[in-house]
Amino acid sequence: MASPALEVTGLACRRGGRPVFAGLSFALESGGLLALTGRNGSGKTTLLRALALLVPAEAGAIHWQGEDVRSDADRWRGQIAWLGHLDGLKGDFTVRENIDVANRLRGVAGDTDAALAAFDLAPLASRPVRTLSAGQRRRTALARVAAAQAPFWLLDEPLNALDAPSQKMLLAALEAHLASGGLAVAATHATIKVRGATTLELAA
Repeated sequence: MASPALEVTGLACRRGGRPVFAGLSFALESGGLLALTGRNGSGKTTLLRALALLVPAEAGAIHWQGEDVRSDADRWRGQIAWLGHLDGLKGDFTVRENIDVANRLRGVAGDTDAALAAFDLAPLASRPVRTLSAGQRRRTALARVAAAQAPFWLLDEPLNALDAPSQKMLLAALEAHLASGGLAVAATHATIKVRGATTLELAA
């Protein structure tokens, strides 16, 4: 039996000096989505940030394809496409520029046109992000994730600000990512209905 692509064992984190979670373990195989649920303050965002090595874990280990990710943090971050609670876009850049610049920083060619099409952004490609609605900005941030060519997506409330058609676009992009062997962890208050999804509820 093949080993999981991502294996987390005994993870513990603190926030503001207090324990958020401890002894957290889970595994995720290629093609799998883990939906993190739980009340506000339960540690969903903290767990995402710990997986990305943006905050230090107090205990435990994160293994990617059998190797401890902390042994080569830069290589590990190159495997990740990140969507934070905030969109993290440059307001004076156009939609296309935000995606293209992110790809250049990652050192990948990326398929900007395909990502724009996936989130119905082609008509907005030349508009500065500061002129967009909240939902259009969220779609731009998601298109940047889709264009990154990263096997592991970390998504913090990806459905935020999305109307029903845009939510369908996200689910279709997730389905395509998982079908190609990618995997994802998403913090969410809503149900993400895609094949290969499992749920981990964090206690507050």
